[in-house]
Amino acid sequence: MLFSDDGYGVGMKAGRPAQRPRTPFGERIAQARELAGMTQLQLAQKVGVSQEVITYWERKPVALRAEQLAALADGLNVTADSLLGRPTRQLAPKGPPGKLRQAFDKAHKLPRNQQNRIVEFVEAYVNQYASKAS
Repeated sequence: MLFSDDGYGVGMKAGRPAQRPRTPFGERIAQARELAGMTQLQLAQKVGVSQEVITYWERKPVALRAEQLAALADGLNVTADSLLGRPTRQLAPKGPPGKLRQAFDKAHKLPRNQQNRIVEFVEAYVNQYASKAS
């Protein structure tokens, strides 16, 4: 039986179904959190708050203090501007993008756990090359 009588089942995500839609700010938090491959609990631990606080921030209109917004942005490894929905200005790289830059730009859009695998591989390769050059 995939679904039980209470509405919960194997095919559902963990936790209870949401009672209210996310606010635009909460949606940006949730998207950044999911892109980073984190649960609400994991983000809460990084930010130093409870999981219930993260749920509250994702579901209700909130006015965070500057230090809370900074901690949240740091925990998600994003800018505060991106959480606020402001367009981020990126400095254009000098010269045309090379193959390595293009590959890293694509990798930057992957989920955090996949990015970590790429970083581990690149660091191991660079360290191996550096030890041979010495």
